[in-house]
Amino acid sequence: MKFFFPILMIFSLWACTGGNGQNSAAANGGEAESPDIQITVAGLPAGTARLIGIFAEQRFLADSTSIDNNGQMVFKKEEPYEAGMYFVLFPDDTNLQLLIDKDQKFKITTKVGNLQGSIKIEGSLDNELLYENMHFEQSLQPRFDAVSQKLAATTAGTPEYQQAKAEQDQLVREKKAKLETYKKDYANSFFTIFKLSGQNPEIRDVKKADGTVDQSLQVFLYRRELWDNVDFSDKRLIRTPVVYNKLNRYIKELTVQHPDSIIASAAYIVDKTLDYPEYFKFFANWITLQYEPTKTKLMDSEAVFTYMIQNYFTYDRAFWSDSVQVHGLQLRAHEMAASLIGKKGPDVRAPGPDGKTYSIADIKAPYIIVYMYDPNCENCMVETPKLVKFYREWKSKGVEVFAIVLNTNPEEWKAYIAKNGMGWINVFDPTNRSIYATYFVDHTPELYVLNPERTIIGKNLKVEQVTTIIDRDKENR
Repeated sequence: MKFFFPILMIFSLWACTGGNGQNSAAANGGEAESPDIQITVAGLPAGTARLIGIFAEQRFLADSTSIDNNGQMVFKKEEPYEAGMYFVLFPDDTNLQLLIDKDQKFKITTKVGNLQGSIKIEGSLDNELLYENMHFEQSLQPRFDAVSQKLAATTAGTPEYQQAKAEQDQLVREKKAKLETYKKDYANSFFTIFKLSGQNPEIRDVKKADGTVDQSLQVFLYRRELWDNVDFSDKRLIRTPVVYNKLNRYIKELTVQHPDSIIASAAYIVDKTLDYPEYFKFFANWITLQYEPTKTKLMDSEAVFTYMIQNYFTYDRAFWSDSVQVHGLQLRAHEMAASLIGKKGPDVRAPGPDGKTYSIADIKAPYIIVYMYDPNCENCMVETPKLVKFYREWKSKGVEVFAIVLNTNPEEWKAYIAKNGMGWINVFDPTNRSIYATYFVDHTPELYVLNPERTIIGKNLKVEQVTTIIDRDKENR
C-alpha cells in the first residue's frame, strides 16, 4: 500500500514563460522585434500550422496559424517569441526546424516531399546556417556509414583497418573544420553558440602508472568537460534540446547510479548555476524529480532526494516556491533523513501485544530487520508469510525482526499476528509518535536491515533480497 504524502508541486509549468518574466532575446543581446515569419510550402494543402517551442525536455504550443490553398502561412503577433529552437508542425506531421532569436522577421520557402533540401531562407542568418550545416552533415553521413562498415569488417591493426581508420579521422577533421569556420566567421550568431554548446569533449588519453588507460579518470574528465561550451548566462540554450540532453546524459549515463556518485555530480553542476536563476531552477528541479522515491528503483533514492531538498529547496534559494511549499518539502526531507543507508538505525520504543514496551536498542541479535506493514495491504499479504518463513530459518543464525504495524487497530493487529504466526517482536503505536522521522515509509511493506553496529545496510527490500544483503555485510567484515 502506498502512503500518499503531500508531494508538493516543486516547480510551476515553465514552458510558456521566461524564468524571471523577461523576454529571453532581450536578456541576450537587445530587444526582440515583433515576429513576422512568412513560410510557403509548395504543395501543402490548406489547414493549420503549429509553432512548437522547447523548454528543456518539454514541448509546448507557442502559436498556430492558418495555411492557405497556396501553402502560405504567417506567424505574426505583437509580443516576440522567446528565443530558442522551434518546430513548425504541418497537418501531414512533417515539420521544419527553426532558430528564433531577436530578429523575428524572415521568409522561408520550400516544397512538400523535400522540405529540407528545397529550403530557401531570406532575412535569418541563424536559419541559413542551421540548414547549411544540416546539408553538410547529411552529405557526410553516407561516408561515415561506409567507413564504419569497413571498420566492423576488418581486424584492428591490419592495413585495411588502418586505412579505414584514417578515412574516419579525415571525416572527423572535416566536421571540425566546418565548426571552426562557424566560430571564425559567425562567432556571435545564435546558431554558432547553439552548435558549440552541443559539442562533446574529446576522450582524453590518460594513463595509469603501469601505462594502461585510466578509464575512471577518462570518464571523470569527460563528465566535467561536458559543460565547457555551455554558457549558463545564455537563456536561449535552455530553449533548445542541448541543455536537457546534456543534463540527462551527465546524470543518468556518465554518473554511476549510486547515491554518493549522483549527489557529487548533482552538487557540481547545480552549484555552477546558482548565479543563473533559470538554469538553477531547471537543474535543481529535474534532478530532484528523477530521484523522488516513488519514481525510481535506485537503492536509497531518498539520499539524493534529501540532499537536493535540504541544499537547494530552501527559503532563500527556491525562489519559484512559496514558504508553504518549501516548508512541506523540508519536512518531507527531514522525515527521510534519519533512515538513509549508512546511517545508524534509529531506536524505536513502542508497546507490544502484551502491553510491555519493546525497543530496537534492546535487541541482542547481530542483524535486525525492521519491518513496517499494514494488515490490509495486498503486498503485505504476500511478503509477510515470506518473512515468517525466512525468520524461522534465520533466527538461529542471528537475525531478529522488529515489526511495526501501521493503519490499524489493536484487534485487527493481534488477529493478523496470530493468522500469520509472526513470532518475532511486534509493536503498535497508534499515535505514530515513536516512529515519526525514524524509518521512512512511503509504501508498505517497508523493510530495513541493520547490521551488528546498527548501521542501515539495506532498505526498500523484498524478503528474497535480505539474504544477499546480510551475506555481503558478513563478507566485508
